[in-house]
Amino acid sequence: MKLSEIKTLLNTVETVNFQLPDGNFVPEHFHVTEVGLITKNFIDCGGTVRKETVVNFQLWNANDFEHRLKPKKLIHIIELSEKVLGIENFEIEVEYQDTTTIGKYDLGFNGENFQLLNKQTACLAQENCGAPTEKSSLNLPQLSTENANSCTPGGGCC
Repeated sequence: MKLSEIKTLLNTVETVNFQLPDGNFVPEHFHVTEVGLITKNFIDCGGTVRKETVVNFQLWNANDFEHRLKPKKLIHIIELSEKVLGIENFEIEVEYQDTTTIGKYDLGFNGENFQLLNKQTACLAQENCGAPTEKSSLNLPQLSTENANSCTPGGGCC
């Protein structure tokens, strides 16, 4: 979800709820402790220099059980961050410490609640790194039959 999308959605909801991938919710007394801009410069395994930029929201579960973040307040925090930090319309990444470590999530919306979506790793240079694009599945008897005579010098079995 991009920053412009959450601002539009916040104008349509009465409460700000974040649902975790397992179906549970971030406690309703959470705080948004950071809205920031994160830029990652890196080289992928194929040698291509890349740059990724995201808007980062950090959610924090505090002990002030009466706290409730209202949609208008979150819009205000976002707009202040845009103004002060020069944040543009990038994808949003959410950080939240659920159990033992901080998780990073993509952000979605199901029509009622914001959803923290599991992020996935991927090879960005599959054409250069030698990893197969699809995993093939063979059963062991088929593998041994097909390769029974291939273990000769230069046969590629080792």
